[in-house]
Amino acid sequence: MATSHTNTDAPEGYESYYVPAQSKWPIVGAVALFLIAMGAGSTVADLFGGNGPWMLLAGTGLILFMLTGWFKDVIHESMGGMYSSQMDRSFRQGMSWFIFSEVMFFAAFFGALFYARFIAVPWLGGASNNAMTAEVLWPDFIPGWPLIKTPDGTETTAMGAWGLPLINTVILLTSSVTLHFAHVAMEEGKRKRIVQFLGVTVLLGWIFLFLQGEEYIHAYEELNLRLDSGVYGNTFFLLTGFHGMHVFLGSVILFIVWLRVLKGHMSPKQHFAFQAGAWYWHFVDVVWLCLFVFVYIL
Repeated sequence: MATSHTNTDAPEGYESYYVPAQSKWPIVGAVALFLIAMGAGSTVADLFGGNGPWMLLAGTGLILFMLTGWFKDVIHESMGGMYSSQMDRSFRQGMSWFIFSEVMFFAAFFGALFYARFIAVPWLGGASNNAMTAEVLWPDFIPGWPLIKTPDGTETTAMGAWGLPLINTVILLTSSVTLHFAHVAMEEGKRKRIVQFLGVTVLLGWIFLFLQGEEYIHAYEELNLRLDSGVYGNTFFLLTGFHGMHVFLGSVILFIVWLRVLKGHMSPKQHFAFQAGAWYWHFVDVVWLCLFVFVYIL
């Protein structure tokens, strides 16, 4: 059982700090992420006798199981009145550092994109007094971005910005607006409006994921744009794919918050779960705007 440390001789205003018991969920999450990483890698590289997709599916199922169990435990603790204002500050700091780590995560992928586009590709084309080396490494290379022809002669077509990507941009921007309205309604205690606007936000997130799936089908079947289509295909699918995974996670978080609102949880003064989900969702939207500009337009 979880415990709460109290001090009978504490001064006035002292708050107990809830210390939960050891949890199995971190190790379950670590195993799930390991299976996802191994499954994704082996699927791309065709390792383990073609069992990569099954490993990926198992990891995805396990992480959903972990999220369900962990959220359930935290909700029970919160509704049980175990959290103090000091605990609330700990949650805020933890969520802030988590989002910062996600900023660094995407910064690494954007860094790889910028390095390939502004340093590696021009260098292979003979920039920086590199004409001789470029002639030896890739004589017929034409420096330009997007790089739609690989050294082995594979050609692809760049994904346009003004079709599904533009529609998805409008969808995500709209979801940020509806989420803001839901947040205002939360602070005003208007539960019906919270349910309406938060439900629309989650629905828009799912529509975004569906359209991104349609975009991937179009890329593979009609544009010959694949994960192995050189550095352009790599950066395109890694950046948009990881972003899509974050949209999925954000929609799961907001859907759980929506269910909690329906059950009467949270109040204008106690709704950090809603705030945390909103922070995460707005972060995901900002990342998409950067993606839309640097991956699709420029």
